[in-house]
Amino acid sequence: MPKTVRMTMAQALIRFLAAQRVARDGVERRFFGGVFGIFGHGNVAGIGQALQECPDLPYFQARNEQNQVHAAAAYAKTVRRLGTLACTSSIGPGATNMITGAAAATINRLPVLLLPGDLFARRNVAPVLQQLESEGGQDVSVNDCFRPVSRYWDRIHRPEQILTALPEAMRVLTSPSQCGAVTLCLPQDVQAQAMDVPEGFLAPRTWQVARPRADREALARAAARIRASRRPMIVCGGGVLFSEAEAALDALCRATGIPVGETQAGKGA
Repeated sequence: MPKTVRMTMAQALIRFLAAQRVARDGVERRFFGGVFGIFGHGNVAGIGQALQECPDLPYFQARNEQNQVHAAAAYAKTVRRLGTLACTSSIGPGATNMITGAAAATINRLPVLLLPGDLFARRNVAPVLQQLESEGGQDVSVNDCFRPVSRYWDRIHRPEQILTALPEAMRVLTSPSQCGAVTLCLPQDVQAQAMDVPEGFLAPRTWQVARPRADREALARAAARIRASRRPMIVCGGGVLFSEAEAALDALCRATGIPVGETQAGKGA
């Protein structure tokens, strides 16, 4: 039997985030630079306590929930999508403030992890202050608004569900083609429930970010079209930045004399 550690779901979640690493081209780094958050009844007793007990994952006080998501996305872009920050909020308006930031991150393929508080899973204490839910059903909350703007969405009804949900969240966050906002809705009572966590779940884990190579035939066709063009122009996007290809782009333009322009995502390339 694997060895386990007794802790709350929130403690296990924070310990897991602190242990995640990412590597590309042989260079390894921590994936989460910290956690932005504004605390209320939906997350202070769970995520709040867990962060206070885990100095390995810095906490940064935010003043607005939407702005913290924008800041996390900006951080992710700055480090070429090889890192991000998590964002936590209470349930209700605190959570809904993050929706616009989530949509922007998903549209721009920038990884951010959102951890909003959610309805009590046991449902015997509803509604509570600032909690918003559907009168037509007890399994819907405002956090369902994150579904269409998230690349991955889940609601953790039982503590042990994080054992599969968190690795899946990391798979999406570290995927160059799939990354965007990832939302894990955390019911207030479940955050504080104890569970037996396998030690392997808390151990450091490195996610390899692949660097796919161009198809030779497609590359040959592109080169032939460029050679046959009278006035070619290169339009570079965010991929130049995320793949750290600025030097290669500079060398190509200087060698061929082809002019280059930038998209919004490629600014600075």
